[in-house]
Amino acid sequence: MPARALVWLKRDLRTADHAPLCEATQCQAAAALYVVEPEWLASPECDAQHVAFARANIESLRATLAARGLPLLVRFGSVPDALHALRRDYAFTHLLSHEETGPGWSYTRDREVAAWCRTHGVEWLEWPQTGVVRRLQDRRGWAGRWQQRMDAACLPVPERWPGVDGLLPGAWPVDAIRAAGHGAPRPLPPAGELAAWATLHDFLELRGANYRRDLSSPLTATTGCSRISAHLAFGALSMRQVHQATESRIAALRASADPEARRFAYQLRGFASRLRWHCHFMQKLESQPDIETYNIARSYDGLREPYFDQERFEAWRTGNTGFPMVDACMRSLNATGWLNFRMRAMLVSFAAYHLWLHWREPGLHLARQFLDFEPGIHWSQMQMQSGTTGINTLRVYSPAKQQRDHDPQGVFVRCWVPEYGTPAYLPPIVDERSAVRWAKDRLYAVRTTASAQAEADAVQQRHGSRRSGLPATARGRGKRRAPAVSAGQGDLFADDPVG
Repeated sequence: MPARALVWLKRDLRTADHAPLCEATQCQAAAALYVVEPEWLASPECDAQHVAFARANIESLRATLAARGLPLLVRFGSVPDALHALRRDYAFTHLLSHEETGPGWSYTRDREVAAWCRTHGVEWLEWPQTGVVRRLQDRRGWAGRWQQRMDAACLPVPERWPGVDGLLPGAWPVDAIRAAGHGAPRPLPPAGELAAWATLHDFLELRGANYRRDLSSPLTATTGCSRISAHLAFGALSMRQVHQATESRIAALRASADPEARRFAYQLRGFASRLRWHCHFMQKLESQPDIETYNIARSYDGLREPYFDQERFEAWRTGNTGFPMVDACMRSLNATGWLNFRMRAMLVSFAAYHLWLHWREPGLHLARQFLDFEPGIHWSQMQMQSGTTGINTLRVYSPAKQQRDHDPQGVFVRCWVPEYGTPAYLPPIVDERSAVRWAKDRLYAVRTTASAQAEADAVQQRHGSRRSGLPATARGRGKRRAPAVSAGQGDLFADDPVG
């Protein structure tokens, strides 16, 4: 029987470098499907901005696909139910999709989809779209596998699909989204493939000229970082596309005799080195899905949980701690949905050490604020910055030092905390020196135990970064030490893996 394909779109909302869409061109008939899932809308990480940005990407993609003969259907409900209902009108034989590394609800969903496919005789084919490796047993050689994937040729946009007529397109489920509590989102950046490419091109050609310097300050990072992290999170760009575009630009700059061009190449090399870190952190969630809920090193269980102070959390969440750089960063993030990597790390460090808050609730708040929320990077970084991995150096950021280094004139702080410097501004919520000393004493008391050290060895074996398998040129490029926080959400937290 000739194959009839259904391409299930998730966080891969593009036409280029898209294996499932390419495979669909070989079938007798094809359609694409995007499901707005109640489980997603109800998840504690989901925010109105995520839903609205997904819609904007879908609308752009739907028009592009329709022009090439492929209908993009939108449905609301559980994925198995959506598949079951659709199959009554379109007897697809193959379900084609990318692999996904997501929160626990998405893993449960995938198991249900697999069961539905087995029951109904549908063959489900999946392809990787990042450097994450399914069922990875050992990190040795992982970096080499990443390099091999990223260097492989990008897949072209198909000219035409053998589309299916007569299927109900489906509308965006506005009422269901509103009923789930998602109202009007904050302002969003332009969505879709063209916008994603324009953002990347602008960075590689112009804005990235001082990347290594610009990425640390909230004053310069807004334009000096790549700002493609949200496009990566929703899949308007693939990691392979970004990698190859970056390497091509670096090669062109290095070929120039102009010293400024070669300096630009050096700046972009700093960006390129963070791309692998993006997938490195996602691999941790893939290999250990429970890190979104439990400490990576279980030696730290119970250390912070009994001390969770709701009033401190609310002050941190709303930007009312009496620490001006912390408050400015949080208010800026809450208003815009983006913050650069160093300031993201400072917010987590402050919650974890100064306020002694367990990382889960702060992590959920930040997940809702980050438009570029990428689960694997997010939860790995929440734990790394909170000191619960067992293997990373404790990173305690001083808000005062961050302000001196990255906002010395107080421009950023006064923009977001206009009451700063007046009697209306709150006093500090804690004494910084004593709070940090208290936190460090408790963490180091755990780290020095024999059981914690033995566990750290096991964590290093399971999750530690290795360059083995990289070609000599790539190893050489990576000799410069990666930043404490990379790109996941804001630069290895996300935007600096990328940008």
